[in-house]
Amino acid sequence: MNELALLLRVLDESYERKAWQGPNLRGALRGVTARQAAWRPSPGAHNVWELLLHSAYWKYAVWRLLAGQRRGAFAEKGSNWFARPVLRTERAWRADLALLEREHRRLRSAVASLSRGALGKRLPGSKYKTDTLVYGVASHDVYHTGQIQILKRLWRDRKKARA
Repeated sequence: MNELALLLRVLDESYERKAWQGPNLRGALRGVTARQAAWRPSPGAHNVWELLLHSAYWKYAVWRLLAGQRRGAFAEKGSNWFARPVLRTERAWRADLALLEREHRRLRSAVASLSRGALGKRLPGSKYKTDTLVYGVASHDVYHTGQIQILKRLWRDRKKARA
């Protein structure tokens, strides 16, 4: 397997394909409601919804570097962390799930179009090589998937304790 194929595999497994580490990001979000996504385990802690947008943003940020685009084209104003929910509705939650999906598809397409020679090169605006950025964004998905799984467990345990 060449390096590009391996990077695509890691990107796919971290987001939507079966992987040995357990759930991927998309799988961890499956079945989560807007109410559950908006819940915080403590004041100031991030919730599932914010983790989703944070992940979408970094997929956008890596795509932007790969595509040579300027900053400012993300669907939300700002960068990195976005307070959610603004509106706690299932419709708003589904819209942000769709944003994550679009950003992932756009990133994956950009990675698939890379030449093998481009993988070891540093991109303008980044201190990292291309392959490091792609591997990093996949690892980022796995990291936040773990956090989402913990938040879902805390939510479930909290509900059980109240019953």
